[in-house]
Amino acid sequence: MVLEEFFIEDDDGRIVITAEQASRFAKEMAGDFNPIHNPGARRFCVPGDLLFSLVLARFGLSPCMTFYFRGMVGDSVPLTFEQSGETITVSDARGKVYLHVDRSGEPTFDPTVISAFTRRYIAFSGRNFPHYLQPLMQEHGVMFNPERPLVIYDSMGFCLNRLDAEAPTLHFDKAWLDVAGKRADAHMHFEMIAGDERIGTGEKKLVVSGLQPYCDETMQGIICDFNKLKAAATA
Repeated sequence: MVLEEFFIEDDDGRIVITAEQASRFAKEMAGDFNPIHNPGARRFCVPGDLLFSLVLARFGLSPCMTFYFRGMVGDSVPLTFEQSGETITVSDARGKVYLHVDRSGEPTFDPTVISAFTRRYIAFSGRNFPHYLQPLMQEHGVMFNPERPLVIYDSMGFCLNRLDAEAPTLHFDKAWLDVAGKRADAHMHFEMIAGDERIGTGEKKLVVSGLQPYCDETMQGIICDFNKLKAAATA
């Protein structure tokens, strides 16, 4: 996977991601049309999957990794990627940590393996809405505020039994929603398959804020707008 077009490295070796680069990555690489990745969005943030991809490209793919997203990266924030033992952090000049990664096991640095895994994961991850979230919200009778949709990446983790699969596939397994007042945690479980063998499992967690009663008419309008944006971006 070629990531160089989605970031700039400054003279101090820090990574800078512009709003335009972040938005292009979300739409072109992940099929993610979450409005918080649009340049000029009131609560704009760099896609977590871009940070995820950069970590794997720089530090390799380990058998077990857990990514904790602790803050929303804004437009053109210089970021430092650091490794200390089995921990990787992504932080700014003030020391604010945006991503904390725990990992274990001997990593692979094979670019073919890393690229294949990264592509499969971000393709799955970009399908949050409407594919997985909408049915969950409908089941629980809640939805995000259509005027201020806020769906934030909380964490993801996986464990792989082997790292030599050059063309694995990622299969969605199941999803569930934990609702607490105006907030809900959405969990999406997946499996990695190589041939006929399950080589690993993982889970992604999202936070959905500003919940209100589910309205199918409103939700169908949101989905229609989403599909129009996707069609325009992929035309």
